[in-house]
Amino acid sequence: MAKKERAPKGRRRILHAGPLTKLLLLVLLLGIGWQLYRLQGQVEAAQAEKDLLAAQVEVKRQENSALAADIEAGGSQEKMEEIARNELGMVFPGEYVLCDGID
Repeated sequence: MAKKERAPKGRRRILHAGPLTKLLLLVLLLGIGWQLYRLQGQVEAAQAEKDLLAAQVEVKRQENSALAADIEAGGSQEKMEEIARNELGMVFPGEYVLCDGID
């Protein structure tokens, strides 16, 4: 068998990439860059949705606090009258109701 010649230990062999390899690397880098750009847009959209949902949660917490305060106060006469006037259209004797249009 023939002995293979080896390069001296101090010298290393450098491989040069061909044009096809360089083109492939460029295409891969462009693809990765495009994916990162799309992901950034998705992250921004998710952050905006998170902020919107956090605001909605805060509104619901305030509503819950108001309802809890109403429950704690119990069924006072003033609260019952307010509900009857606003939701049921209650009118006391001697009061007049003015309508600006018929629904």
